[in-house]
Amino acid sequence: MTARVDRTVGAARSARSTVLLGLLALLMVVALVALGTWQVQRRAWKLDLIAQVDARLKAPPVPAPGPAAWPRIDKTDAYTRLHADGIWLVSMDTLVKAVTTRGSGWWVMTPLRTRDGATILVNRGFVPARTYRHAEGPASVTGLLRVSEPGGAFLRSNDPAAGAWYSRDVAAIAAHHRLDMVAPYFIDANAVPGPADAPVGGLTIVSFYNNHLVYALTWYGLALMVAGGYALLLRERARRRAATPDPSR
Repeated sequence: MTARVDRTVGAARSARSTVLLGLLALLMVVALVALGTWQVQRRAWKLDLIAQVDARLKAPPVPAPGPAAWPRIDKTDAYTRLHADGIWLVSMDTLVKAVTTRGSGWWVMTPLRTRDGATILVNRGFVPARTYRHAEGPASVTGLLRVSEPGGAFLRSNDPAAGAWYSRDVAAIAAHHRLDMVAPYFIDANAVPGPADAPVGGLTIVSFYNNHLVYALTWYGLALMVAGGYALLLRERARRRAATPDPSR
C-alpha cells in the first residue's frame, strides 16, 4: 500500500514538473521565434536601405538643398550626391579628429558661402597633420550629403573652446564660428586633383552592418534546440515509466 502511495505521489510530482517545464519551454520557444522574426524584418529593412543608398550613389549630382528644403532634410537623404558653387570662407576651418584608411589625422571642415547667401559646411578631406593647404576663392564642390554628427565621438565630447572636435557637429561648428543661415547637413567632397599638402577627399566609406540573417538563424536554431530538448525529456520520462515495475501488480 505504501509503495502504491509513493508511486502515485511521485507520478503526480513528475506530471507537475513536466507541465511546468513544458510551459517554460513554450515561453522560451515563443520568445526565440519572435526574436528571429524581428531579425528577418530588420534584414528586409536593411536590404531596402542599402538599395536606396546604392541608387543615390549611382544617381547624378543634384543641386545642394537650399534653405526652403532644410526642414525636410533627415537621415533618409544621407549619401545623396550633391553639387554646390560658392566662395570659401577663409580662416574658418575646423579640424575634426578622423581615423581613415590613410591613418589617423583630421577632417578639414570649411564653410562655403553659396550664391543665395546660405552657408554649407564642406568636409574637404583628410589631412595627417595640422599644416595643410587652406582653401580660398570661388569653388565648385561635388560630394555626398551627410547628416550632422552632434555631441562627439571616440568616447569624447566636442570641446569648441579648446579646438578639440571629435565629430562633425554642424550646429556646434556654425555656432563656434558665428555663422548664420547654415545648412543642417554637410558635404563630403569628392577626391579632386590638387597639391600634395591639400586635403584628400573621396574617403567616405559607405558600409552597412548586415548580419541579421545570421542572427535570425541563431534565434530560430535555439528555438528548435529548446523544443527538441523538451521532446527528449518527455521521451526519457516515458521510457522510465515504462521500465519501472508497478508494485500493485
